[in-house]
Amino acid sequence: MVDRRRSRRLVAGLGATALLFGVTACGGGSSGATGPNTLEVWTRSNPDSAETYKRVFAAFTKKTGIKVDYQPVVNFDQQLQARASTKDLPDVMINDTALMGSYQSQGLLKPIDPASIAGSGQIDAKTWASTVGLDGTHYGIPYSRQAFTLFIRKDWREKLGLPVPKTWAELLTLAKAFADKDPDGDGKKDTYGMVVPGSAQNGYVAWWAASFLWQSGARIIEPTKTGGYQPVMTSDAAVNAVTWLKKNLFCTEDNGVIQPGAITAITGNASNFQDGNAGMYLTGPYNIATFDTALGKDKYEVVPAPAGPAGNNDVLADGENVYFGAKTGKAKQEEALAAFLISPEGQRLAMTGDHQPVVRIPVNSTLSAATVHDDPRWGVVQKAYEDASVQFPNALDWAPFRQDTADALNSIFTYCGGSVRSSLKELNETLAGDLKDQDLLK
Repeated sequence: MVDRRRSRRLVAGLGATALLFGVTACGGGSSGATGPNTLEVWTRSNPDSAETYKRVFAAFTKKTGIKVDYQPVVNFDQQLQARASTKDLPDVMINDTALMGSYQSQGLLKPIDPASIAGSGQIDAKTWASTVGLDGTHYGIPYSRQAFTLFIRKDWREKLGLPVPKTWAELLTLAKAFADKDPDGDGKKDTYGMVVPGSAQNGYVAWWAASFLWQSGARIIEPTKTGGYQPVMTSDAAVNAVTWLKKNLFCTEDNGVIQPGAITAITGNASNFQDGNAGMYLTGPYNIATFDTALGKDKYEVVPAPAGPAGNNDVLADGENVYFGAKTGKAKQEEALAAFLISPEGQRLAMTGDHQPVVRIPVNSTLSAATVHDDPRWGVVQKAYEDASVQFPNALDWAPFRQDTADALNSIFTYCGGSVRSSLKELNETLAGDLKDQDLLK
């Protein structure tokens, strides 16, 4: 595991060197090929969500006269490195909150003064706090947020006469019932309790399992009093949470508690819930439209996650920020776009329409997701974000921590005879190395 970490660090270091060279070279600043009153804007988007962005940017141009050269990019980070190597970054980027520390550490981002963005006071302090870097400076403007909730086949649950789960024990009871008691009534044992994206690829299993860690009272790393971080995956809370998941979901004789192939599944192929053969999925609200189409909104419910051993039902929260590329010359236009994107008008446009919404939970505190969507299920998601959510620490470069945690969890869940505590001790040592690489092991 340590060798893999060092290999990734070398590759990342080479990429960072190239990026820093590119950013330094473009720091002298030109208005770019798009013209002085045109912003080049990148988003990480598929074709459907790109249509929503096009509508948002068209409304911005109509309102302000500032043009947008919009580029929806699927392979965002690869393309960003290529552009940095040509000494010209996009003016504005919209991408994951968890990437802020990585981008900032490579010199890709301009610092942000929230007071320079009109309407910034309509974003609450908790949300703004997620855009603060290690140096105490803001490097992003919040744009969209989301939190995990539990999706349940309501028709199956009611047929079996079982309650909405409030604890892990009730969650497991419901999962076993969905697997064993023929909830779809076809007389076959062909249903599964819960969908789990358990692959280590791109950190999926760490992303999914984080909510269970939070609910047990565990963290992956935590701040220290000396201004750094320390790994804490050897805590009793972490060991107990991972042991529970291993014993009851991955290494159990109760076949069907999770879907077949869960240990190698990513979100793109973990489709059992919408396919109609799995009863639960702890996931994000971006799936609501898909599930409505595949199942019908009357067939399933969106509920808060059940509470874990720590007595809380905290879930993973994430989202997207607006970032300004580290180049000069268009500050006023960039600030105008950011102000529009966080305004009630801009947020509503991004949440509605005929295509995939690009804002899930609005960052503008004057808006209610349930009201905008005319759907109380979105209120469940918003309440989870506001009252019971924890984000990954994104001021640092989070990518190696997520990947190393995913590698360890996937191995633990694959090899059922191994020691959880010993494996997490090894993970803790690897995480300490990751912190040391970023000069944060203090």
